[in-house]
Amino acid sequence: MLERPLNRTAVKEFVLLGFASIPNSQGLLFALFLAIYMVTLAGNGIIITLTSTDPNLDTPMYYFLRNLSVIDICYISSTVPQLLVHFLSHTHTISMLACATQNYAFFAFGVTECFLLAVMSYDRYVAICNPLHYTLVMNHLACAKLAAGSWVGGFIHSVVLTVYTFHVPFCGPNHIDHFFCEAPQVLKLACADTYVNELVIFSVAVLVLIIPLSLVFVSYSHILATILHMSTAAGRRKTFSTCASHLTVVSLFYGAAIFMYMRPRSTHSPQQDKMISLFYAVITPMVNPMIYSLRNKEVKGAMRAWLPNTLRN
Repeated sequence: MLERPLNRTAVKEFVLLGFASIPNSQGLLFALFLAIYMVTLAGNGIIITLTSTDPNLDTPMYYFLRNLSVIDICYISSTVPQLLVHFLSHTHTISMLACATQNYAFFAFGVTECFLLAVMSYDRYVAICNPLHYTLVMNHLACAKLAAGSWVGGFIHSVVLTVYTFHVPFCGPNHIDHFFCEAPQVLKLACADTYVNELVIFSVAVLVLIIPLSLVFVSYSHILATILHMSTAAGRRKTFSTCASHLTVVSLFYGAAIFMYMRPRSTHSPQQDKMISLFYAVITPMVNPMIYSLRNKEVKGAMRAWLPNTLRN
């Protein structure tokens, strides 16, 4: 990036343009995003409740699913509440500190989800390919360590990503053509060369996207080989059905994130970036509990048992 003149006033706040290009639909968009947010909170809240209270769901797979639901609630909460406020406000400003905090939270929960999805694929690998040792390998302590490692890894990597996003001078303009403070759009406003910053962010993206995705690929390669060696078609279908939900979630989340952070900057456009970000930052947290509940007999059974008790109370 060419350097901009440095004799301009340092930026202390940004303006999030969001969906200002469709000004006559702000009320409708507010209602839409509020509905999405409430559905996300309700869906993931139900998953957390079911996996915490139903003894039939007291297994490593559902322990990790509960962590995923907590992450998804935090993930969407890092962006949508701010967006809802801006729909109702005439000013769409956000301070530099608030912008950096939002960026940190967004990265932290997003990277944590990357790691956790890889852990969940390892859990399925052990359950299907090494079932006799499953309870020994995936004991309570091991599950807690794997989950904690995902959270700690996500929050540590987010420090690096946030520092390299905001450790540049901003001296105008200060309009971010996005609905939240996402790194590529923020760096476009820097008035200094951001080559090193972009290189670091790209390198971290490789680390937190490609390496976990490779672990998912290796796990499912072994799972597929095991399924193909099963003697009955019914056994193959039943075993694969336990992985289908996770594979769907992995495809949705990793696909959109890789497209966003691992393509050349010259191919980025604000409108396209907004749509991609909307998909993995807002839509994916909403549909994850639906994917896991609609395709899972154990979750549906727990929900059928839980709903009457809830309604009676």
